[in-house]
Amino acid sequence: MIGIFGNIQAPKAIQDFENAGGGGGNGIFVFLSAIFKLAGTIAGIYFVIQIIIAGYTYLSANGDEKKTAQAWATIWQSLIGIVIVASAFVLTNTIGHWLGLNILNPEI
Repeated sequence: MIGIFGNIQAPKAIQDFENAGGGGGNGIFVFLSAIFKLAGTIAGIYFVIQIIIAGYTYLSANGDEKKTAQAWATIWQSLIGIVIVASAFVLTNTIGHWLGLNILNPEI
C-alpha cells in the first residue's frame, strides 16, 4: 500500500549495505557526522560575520580607545573560536586516522 506521500525508500547506500548482510543502526553515525559538519560550517560563517563587524567597529572608532579595544577583543575572540573549531576537526581526523576509522565521513 502506498501512503499519502508515496513509497519512501532508504538511500541507495543503506539499501546496498543491508542487502550485503550488514546490520542496521549505522545511520546515526552519518547523521551525527552531518550535524558536526553543519556546526563547523555555521561556526565559519559566524567567524566571518564577526570579523566584518569588528573591522567596521575598528574603522568607525575615530580614535576612541574604548571602541578600538572592543574591536580588537572581538577579533581575538573570533580568532580563538575558529582555531578551537578547526582544532576539533583536526584532532578528530587525527584520532580517526590512528584508529583506522573515518570519523568525519563514515561509510555504511
